[in-house]
Amino acid sequence: MKRVCLALAAVALTVAYTGCATDEAAADDTVVAIDSGSVRGVISGDYRSFAGIPFAAPPIGEHRWAPPQPVSPWTGVRAAEKPGPACMQPQSDAAPVEMSEDCLYLNVTTPRAARDLPRPVLVWLHGGGFFEGQGAEYDARRLVGGGDVVVVTVNYRLGLFGLFHHPELGTQGGDFAIQDQQAALRWVRSNIARFGGDPRNVTVAGESAGAMSTCTHLVAPGSAGLFDKAIIASGSCTMSWPKNSLIPGMPEVAPWLPAAEAQTTGVTVGTEHGCADGRAALDCLRAVPTEALMDAFTDFTRVSYGTATVPTEPSAALRTGEFARVPIMQGNTRDEHSSWAAAAQMEQPIDRDRYGALLVAMFDDRAARVEAQYPVDDYASPAAALSAVLTDRTWLCPTLRANAELAERTTVYGFEFADRAAPPIAAFPPEVPPGASHGSDLSYLFDVSGVGSATALDPAQLQLSDRMIAYWTRFAATGDPNTTDLPPWQPFRTSDQVPYVQSLAPEKIGPVDLATEHRCHFWQEQTR
Repeated sequence: MKRVCLALAAVALTVAYTGCATDEAAADDTVVAIDSGSVRGVISGDYRSFAGIPFAAPPIGEHRWAPPQPVSPWTGVRAAEKPGPACMQPQSDAAPVEMSEDCLYLNVTTPRAARDLPRPVLVWLHGGGFFEGQGAEYDARRLVGGGDVVVVTVNYRLGLFGLFHHPELGTQGGDFAIQDQQAALRWVRSNIARFGGDPRNVTVAGESAGAMSTCTHLVAPGSAGLFDKAIIASGSCTMSWPKNSLIPGMPEVAPWLPAAEAQTTGVTVGTEHGCADGRAALDCLRAVPTEALMDAFTDFTRVSYGTATVPTEPSAALRTGEFARVPIMQGNTRDEHSSWAAAAQMEQPIDRDRYGALLVAMFDDRAARVEAQYPVDDYASPAAALSAVLTDRTWLCPTLRANAELAERTTVYGFEFADRAAPPIAAFPPEVPPGASHGSDLSYLFDVSGVGSATALDPAQLQLSDRMIAYWTRFAATGDPNTTDLPPWQPFRTSDQVPYVQSLAPEKIGPVDLATEHRCHFWQEQTR
C-alpha cells in the first residue's frame, strides 16, 4: 500500500485523494487540492504552511466596491509559499510592505503530523483600525504547535476600498471589509478539511479592528453558520470614544456608523474627484487610479450599519439579543489607551492645566467629577491619568457591559490581559508608563511582524504565553478554556455578585473585580 501511495504522489501531485491518508509521507505532502485548484505550501520543522491562497477574485476594475466574487480556477499547482500583497493602506517608511487592490488572500498554518480526527480551526482577523495591517503579519506557529489547531489568517479590504459607501451602492455598499471576511469564512467551510481542519469547529477571532469585525459577525445575517465560537480582544460591540478624545472637534464616535452618514462622505469624495454625476458616479470613481484615491483613504474606517450586511448597530443587537448564540471569549488589555496617551504627550506635552482642559472638552460639566476620580497625583503624570480615564471609559467598562448583555443568552468567558511589563508595540515617552498596552498581548499568541515575538519575553512571560495559548486553543476546540493543567476560569455570570473575569499576568492568573479596578460603577452613572 505504501509503495502504491508514493507512486501516486509522484505521478499526480495535483490530484486529491484520501486512500493514502494513513501514510505519514502523504499526510505531510505540501500539495493540497482545493475547490479552485491545487496549491503547494512549504514544510518547516513541525509545520505545514500555505501562504497567499486567493479566496476571492481580485476586487479591481468593475469589482472595486462590489461584493467579493468567486476565484477563477487554475490548472496545475499554484505556489503557496509566500503571502499575497497586503490590501491598500498608507505606506510606512519604517516597514514598507507590498500592497495592491488585488489582495484577497489568506494563509493556512497546520501541524505537520497526521491526526485521526480533524483539528479545530481558528480564523484570525487582523487589527489596524480598518486602515492598515495584513494576515501575514501573524506567524501562527506557536499557536498551532501549542494547541494542535489549524490557523487561518486573512486579508480584507481596508479604508476607502473596504468601507466606502455611496447612494448608488444601495444596501450592498459600505461593508466590503466584512463581506471579504465572510468570503474567507465560506472558503474555510469548503476547503479547510483538506488541510486537516474541522469545518464544523471554526472559531473566528481578532484583536482591535479584528475584534470589532468579530463582534460584527455576531450580528451579521450573512455570517450565521460560518463559525461556532468567537474570541474578541480589545474591541467590543459597545465601545465608543468620547468627543474630542482622539482629535479636536471629533464627535463621540463608535466603530460603526449609519449608512447614510457614510454615503454622504462617499458623495463628497466623488465630487472631489470629478465624479458627481448620479448613476455614473461609481463608474467614474472605479476608473480613478488607485493611488489617486489614497487622499481620501482614511475617510472610511468605520463599518456601516443599516445595510444588507449589517442591518442593525451591533450595540443595539446585543441589547435585543439579535446575535449568534455561540460561546464567546472577550476581554481587553489592562491599560488599553496608554499608547494613544503616549502619542498625545509626544505631540504636545500634557500638564495639569491641559489635562483639565481635555477633560472639559470631552465631558463638559462632568469634567470635575471625572478629575476627582482620576486625580493627577495618583498617576505618574497628567498623561498617565488621561490614559486611565480613557482606558476605563472607552475600553474596559463597555466590554464589561457587553459581557453582561451577551451572558444573558450565551456562554461568555471574560478576561483582562494584565502583564504591565509586557513589551509595548508603540513608542512611549518617560511620562507615560506603557503598562499592558493595546496590542501588547499579541506577542503572547503570535510572532508578529514589526511588533514582537517570544524572543522578547522573559521566562515568566513565556510561561504566561504558553498558558494563554492553551486557554485560547482549548476554547477553540471545545468552547470552554478550562483544562486540568491550568488555573480554573469560570464563565461570566450576571447573577454573581462580582461577575467572573480572568486576570492574565505572570504573577497572577485568577479572578479580578474589573468593575472596581476600572471604576465602571462611576462610568455607568455618567452615561445615564
